Amino acid sequence: MVDECTREALAIDVAGSIWSPRVVEVLARLVSLHGPPRHIRSDNGPGFVSKAVLKWVTESGIDRAHIDPGKPWQNGSNESVNGKFRDECLGMEWFRSRSEARVIIEKWRQDHHSVRPHSSLGCQAPHEYKARLLESGSTPDGV
Repeated sequence: MVDECTREALAIDVAGSIWSPRVVEVLARLVSLHGPPRHIRSDNGPGFVSKAVLKWVTESGIDRAHIDPGKPWQNGSNESVNGKFRDECLGMEWFRSRSEARVIIEKWRQDHHSVRPHSSLGCQAPHEYKARLLESGSTPDGV
């Protein structure tokens, strides 16, 4: 899950496969931590178009913004983070267990939003960009 405004990688869930109840659980946790976004943009994969997820999103009062099939550029910020994640973490590591994967992936996620400058954010890390937005009275929104 990536915040479109701040480019924060809010969650990277590590599992063999992730079914809709888990997607709802992660989304609910993120909303409780960060507040509800205006919308959730996603592809049309089974994890995001399931009845359980659609029901939860509707009940939570969050709009959905599905991208068109075969058009990943409509979700560019998420695709950018996914590409960096694949290249810099998944492609560089050999995980011996899911527990080890969770630790290494969380370390990468923390580095991504706390340390690494992003050109789309004026060469600031997402954490720094978000802090400056909040200082100026703006509110970041959009998961």
